[in-house]
Amino acid sequence: MSAFTGTGRLARLALRRDRIRLAVWVLGTPLIGYGLAESVAGLYPDEQTRLGYAETALSSVVARAFNGPIASADLGAVVVAETYLTLTLLAALLSTFAVVRHTRQNEETGRAELLGATVVGRYALLTAALVVVVGANLASAALLALAFVGAGLPVVGAVAAAAAIGGVGVAFTGLAAVTAQLSVSSRGANALAAATVGVAFLLRAAGDVLGERGSDGTRLDSAWPTWLSPLGWGTQVRAFGAERWWVLALPVALLVAGVALAYLLTERRDVGAGLLAARRGPARAGSGLLGPVGLTWRLQRGALAGWAVAVVVLGLSMGVAGHEVDAMIAENPAAADVIAQLGGGAELVDAYLAAILGLYALTIGAYVVQALLRTRNDESDGILEALLATAVSRTRWLGTQVCGAVLGAALLVLLAGLTTGLGYGLAAGDAVGWTVELGGAALLRLPALLVLVGVVTALFGAVPRWSVALSWAVLIAFLLLGQLGAVLELPQAALNLSPFTHVPSVPAADLRVLPLVVLTAVAAVLLAVGVGAFRRRDTPV
Repeated sequence: MSAFTGTGRLARLALRRDRIRLAVWVLGTPLIGYGLAESVAGLYPDEQTRLGYAETALSSVVARAFNGPIASADLGAVVVAETYLTLTLLAALLSTFAVVRHTRQNEETGRAELLGATVVGRYALLTAALVVVVGANLASAALLALAFVGAGLPVVGAVAAAAAIGGVGVAFTGLAAVTAQLSVSSRGANALAAATVGVAFLLRAAGDVLGERGSDGTRLDSAWPTWLSPLGWGTQVRAFGAERWWVLALPVALLVAGVALAYLLTERRDVGAGLLAARRGPARAGSGLLGPVGLTWRLQRGALAGWAVAVVVLGLSMGVAGHEVDAMIAENPAAADVIAQLGGGAELVDAYLAAILGLYALTIGAYVVQALLRTRNDESDGILEALLATAVSRTRWLGTQVCGAVLGAALLVLLAGLTTGLGYGLAAGDAVGWTVELGGAALLRLPALLVLVGVVTALFGAVPRWSVALSWAVLIAFLLLGQLGAVLELPQAALNLSPFTHVPSVPAADLRVLPLVVLTAVAAVLLAVGVGAFRRRDTPV
């Protein structure tokens, strides 16, 4: 029997299990790319505005750190600079999570051991996961190229940009194959993979910040740290400039190296074990773990700490960038108009800060969905049955999960507001005043997050089998409506479907209490529906 026997059947099984997730990934990424390309094309419609953008992108440290180098002043290069970070982070994280789900998670739940008892080769499970994830990246990249062409961008540059983004996903597929061999749990493997994404971003940002202008003065030559990062390789393709196709060989080489190392590590460990030994816990559990509150905190604290660090770094960076807003778009009234639409105010800096706080809230929505969907994982893995066999009631257990997600979201939005205010205040000369003001403004986004909590809870209670896919789909819909709806001039009725549309855009607009009360009431109704449905249905389902 070959070490790859059964790979094809396991790949079909993975496609069957992830048919909804993969469809959202493969189709959603090109749609996001198309929407972003259309919005950027509207912001920079002529050569003068694009030249101004290119000059700012080359001279601003903040722009270089977040957007990377710009290949030229063409529209396509501007689109890539504005969309690259979003699309590559999506590709990297979706790729790593998918590989871990079909490798380490299968071992953690015992599925791999059952499959191994059949006619299945040693490498079949890992190879099937890699085939599916690499195929998803290639399909997404092909559709993304078509989306860029549909947005009016040149074909050659569109193909180069899409290939660069797909290459990032392929590179992190290889890295995730290795992290899945190291950790004994899927959570640990995902954490290691996410850490590699963070390190890659920091290396790419450092290389671009330390880079120097080329001899012609119109291009940024990145420093050496960029070449150590898969995220940096994508920018070095220089789509819509002087394309360097050979750079695309680097992510392929990393994939091959990662897969070879993963195969080698697979031979050196037992099924279900990891190369990194699990840390021994105390001989006796703390008293806090005797109740659902302590258990929830124990399970959520690692993810919450990671999110908190990311929010603090992003908040400080975007706050400092706020001091450059006037200079960055002083000669681009279209960009100023879009910021005003997103931020809901006429004062440019206030509108920018309001828009950033709204984006934070939507991003933290991913934490809310992640935290609450642990309930579904506990149910499907059999943990819930064991808990309900004790003195813990269904209502108490689910209520604890909801409260944990709400408190975590409140902490994160407060941190986002405080750090953004601190960053902007330090640049503007009023650190205390702006920190307090934006901290309070950020908390006003919490009722919208409560609605999201209610939606996920209702889906878990009423349609548990579909709750994972539908919860993420709802968040993506809110993201598209909240960030692209105004730019794409969607009807107000469509924008109103997102709870984030109804949050007062403080500090750009005056505070209105009624929308916050209504959002809280809607969240309460959804929570009641979810808890009621959960109490009446069977577990597990």
